[in-house]
Amino acid sequence: MTKPLSFSAFVMNTASHIIHGLWRDPEGHQLNFNDVDLWVTLAKKLEEGGFDAIFFADVVGLYGDHGGSGDFHVKTGLQIPSNDPMVLLSALAVNTKHLGLAFTSGPLQEPPFNFARRVSTLDHISKGRIAWNIVTSSLENAYRNFGYDQIVPHDDRYRWVDEYVDVLYKLWEGSWDEGALLQDRKSGIHADPKKVHKINHVSKQYKVEGPHLVAPSPQRTPVLFQAGSSPAGRDFSARNAEAVFILSPDPVNAKKLIEDTRRLAVKYGRRAEDIHFYQGLSFVIGETEEEVRQKERELDQKIDYEMVIAHVAGGMGIDLGNVSLDTPLENISIEGTRSHLQWLKESIPDRAPTVQDIAYFRNKGTRISGTPETIADQLEQWRSAGVDGINIINATIPASYEEFIDKVMPVLRARGLAREEHGEPTTLRQKLFGTDRLSERHPASKYRGAFTHEYSGNVK
Repeated sequence: MTKPLSFSAFVMNTASHIIHGLWRDPEGHQLNFNDVDLWVTLAKKLEEGGFDAIFFADVVGLYGDHGGSGDFHVKTGLQIPSNDPMVLLSALAVNTKHLGLAFTSGPLQEPPFNFARRVSTLDHISKGRIAWNIVTSSLENAYRNFGYDQIVPHDDRYRWVDEYVDVLYKLWEGSWDEGALLQDRKSGIHADPKKVHKINHVSKQYKVEGPHLVAPSPQRTPVLFQAGSSPAGRDFSARNAEAVFILSPDPVNAKKLIEDTRRLAVKYGRRAEDIHFYQGLSFVIGETEEEVRQKERELDQKIDYEMVIAHVAGGMGIDLGNVSLDTPLENISIEGTRSHLQWLKESIPDRAPTVQDIAYFRNKGTRISGTPETIADQLEQWRSAGVDGINIINATIPASYEEFIDKVMPVLRARGLAREEHGEPTTLRQKLFGTDRLSERHPASKYRGAFTHEYSGNVK
């Protein structure tokens, strides 16, 4: 029997995330992103509606200039202001029981020791429902915000993140042995020092002594998400990711990407099924095809397409603010997010994509419009291509998700495309993979018990 799809809500703690300009719409309550009640209410609705996770994107800098400066981003609200999703997850964790809580962060933002501590704390608070979307930070302004003169070259960023996760794996998986935490009131022994270890990590970027200050959380290591279709990004995913976020233009290209990445995973000693793939899609839903077309026309009139171009081009590190819409994007050199350009080229295989294609692809290339039944038909095609889940992009919050839950989810359940109910609360990894902890095939598992020899009569 084919398993149901997993569903997550793709959001950002800002006013304008991907489908830009809709904060101006009366239904665009994402304008109130500073209000924690907006997110708590949304999380509860998603959980009740059968979603497995809420997935927060994030940035730590302005996108590249548009028209010579970043003024356009500030003026239009293009992911500025934006708030720290890790802080917000604490509130969502205590107001939900089943919903997975995914956030985005990268090595640029925080040293690994403190990052590991914060993530483990969140995993305890949520009882094991935390996921981390591993990014390498592709914005020049972000690097200048953290003391760098310029962006680190693309492939060097992946070498850096390899070191970063290596430290984290040692802290999460190796610093505390199983059974170390005793909390024995009678003997007065809180934890067995023979089972708590320093990691003494030394690499090019980091020197971390340890031990990890947080006892093992329900998952130890959070569920590991990643996005990236460049050769370096795909290689990193094959070795490290448990779930990969993709924006393929159609099921055919998705199938190719998925199969290539899974072949790489097998090469690295993992199984193909060790990685799940989540396709990003938005939806226009109507009771009839005529209503669908009308709602599409209304949505297209509300979208700010210049914001879309500024967003995608800024992520690639190029300024298209003063460039003609029919200008080809071929033969450009970028240090930013290469996956956007790769996905754009896949969607237009017979010619060089243009500036105008950026706006079209981002908003329509990953949009499914139709009745609940025709949407279910298309989602079956995505599932047949190997997609495990759908990361749903919103036009407005909460209406985009409410409409999907009310109108589409019942049809999906009837076809076996969505789970019937949550059941008893579990960790996110248990829900997705049937186990609380990372597979023994994952590279992090080599650090389990690796530091036991370090003991010499006190915590080392």
